[in-house]
Amino acid sequence: MRVINFNAGPAGLPLPALERARDELTDFQGSGMSVMEHSHRGREYEGVHDEAISLLTRLLGIPDTHQVLFLTGGASQQFAQVPMNFLRPGASADYLMTGVWSEKAFDEAKYYGTPRVAVSTARPDKRYTRVPRQDELHLDSNAAYVHLTSNNTIFGTQWHTFPDVGSVPLVADMSSDFLWKGFDVSRFGLIYAGAQKNLGPSGVTLVVADKAFLARGRTDIPKIFRYTTHAENNSLYNTPPTLAIYLVRNVLAWIQSVGGLAQLEQWNREKAALLYGAVDRHPEFYRAAVERESRSVMNAVFQLPTEALDAAFVADAKQQGMVGLKGHRTAGGIRVSMYNAVSVENVRTLAAFMDHFVKTRG
Repeated sequence: MRVINFNAGPAGLPLPALERARDELTDFQGSGMSVMEHSHRGREYEGVHDEAISLLTRLLGIPDTHQVLFLTGGASQQFAQVPMNFLRPGASADYLMTGVWSEKAFDEAKYYGTPRVAVSTARPDKRYTRVPRQDELHLDSNAAYVHLTSNNTIFGTQWHTFPDVGSVPLVADMSSDFLWKGFDVSRFGLIYAGAQKNLGPSGVTLVVADKAFLARGRTDIPKIFRYTTHAENNSLYNTPPTLAIYLVRNVLAWIQSVGGLAQLEQWNREKAALLYGAVDRHPEFYRAAVERESRSVMNAVFQLPTEALDAAFVADAKQQGMVGLKGHRTAGGIRVSMYNAVSVENVRTLAAFMDHFVKTRG
């Protein structure tokens, strides 16, 4: 029996995507071998590779001006690879600081140029409880790019409306909320996302980039770290993580089969309403610090009155078949990650548990 998986990442995958992989694991399309055993330059794997790109392009409405890349190294590598490509010595880039991952991206940029904090919503205790308003941004029109983190897994905040940054390219780390709904890709110079939340397993990183922005990239860095190298080779310059991309293909096919991003958005909003509804029914017991307009649809973070109750909540939920609810070590409390593979019924079960827990432990 499968558990209800609220892990923050690597996260649960849609069961149909896993079952398809199970059925094809040892004999892919009658080839007599697994997809992970095929050459990445053979027609069998290239068909999967191209289908994944095609599915994503259709689901998200990616325009011809942009290109899909499959890379490795996770978002943490992208923290460095973005400034490595676009931030020249002496140049500046604007960073919108809304959480731990924004801070890490900013720190990596210091190796290549002069990143600048255009806004920070950090409190004196270094926690983040909201994203900034448009009128709080202090942007430099000469910046090489503006960087933001669309969703913050640790403190549970999310951009629900992306900021206007003028003509400066907007770069976004969307690792933890990519594909929770549709959005206008043309507004971004570059998007990156580790797959292990909403898209697939760990091991592959998705990049969607404006081709004109990529053309601005530096050519005095190693080829393997140039985005243009991977763009010119359809992400096949070196051996890609073929099994991970195969599973991404399976997840994208599942998204298409259930009705696309419009259906996912409907389900995700329903899940958030159920979860935050339970929190708001018991505000003295489930203490959510995040301001309502900044609450994350993907990661709900709250604390109980004591650490002992936090631990009891996690333990009791596990006995009921729900796992992954312990908060991040830097934030404590409880974290409920409601990625696409988490169903409405899964969250309804948790919300009912939360109501019962108050009655029995409150």
